[in-house]
Amino acid sequence: MAKARYHKAQRVFVKPVGTWGFIETIVPKWIKGIEEPIKISYDVGMGREFAQDELEAGETDIDAATSPIGVKSEDNRTWHVVRAQNKWKSSKECGHHPYPGTHPVVVTTERDWGGWRVPGAEYDRDPDLIERQARLLAKAPMIAALLYQFIEDVNEQEENLPESTVQIAALAQKVLAQID
Repeated sequence: MAKARYHKAQRVFVKPVGTWGFIETIVPKWIKGIEEPIKISYDVGMGREFAQDELEAGETDIDAATSPIGVKSEDNRTWHVVRAQNKWKSSKECGHHPYPGTHPVVVTTERDWGGWRVPGAEYDRDPDLIERQARLLAKAPMIAALLYQFIEDVNEQEENLPESTVQIAALAQKVLAQID
């Protein structure tokens, strides 16, 4: 029986092509009468499906549970952008979109169904803005963790820092207070 090694919207290195891509669809191969798939392949939008051994997981420092400066956030691995199919328009009707036929969904749980979505009409009005908002929302836990770390560092060395840096830390603290 086969188990999926990668998840939808995960960044992977496609070895045969020599480039990076994102998992668009997980494609299980079934046999009648067997409860689990016998083989899993992945569609990364490059014209054919790839086997698990043809892909390599890609994880950057910013997506890791701990950032390079030691900021930890459990949500960093959970929040991510996935692509959902447009229900009301075909790919041809929305060819001006950055990813025709789909729209972004920010998933905020380990299961790929809870999170933030935007109405199709709103996405169609300004798709580039909505794409940027989706990426920003997906990185919000990391941004908040960076702000907490920045405030902590400023508080430890407040007397040695310029007044402008202390003022920025105070503003960051107000922003985090509004979130919490």
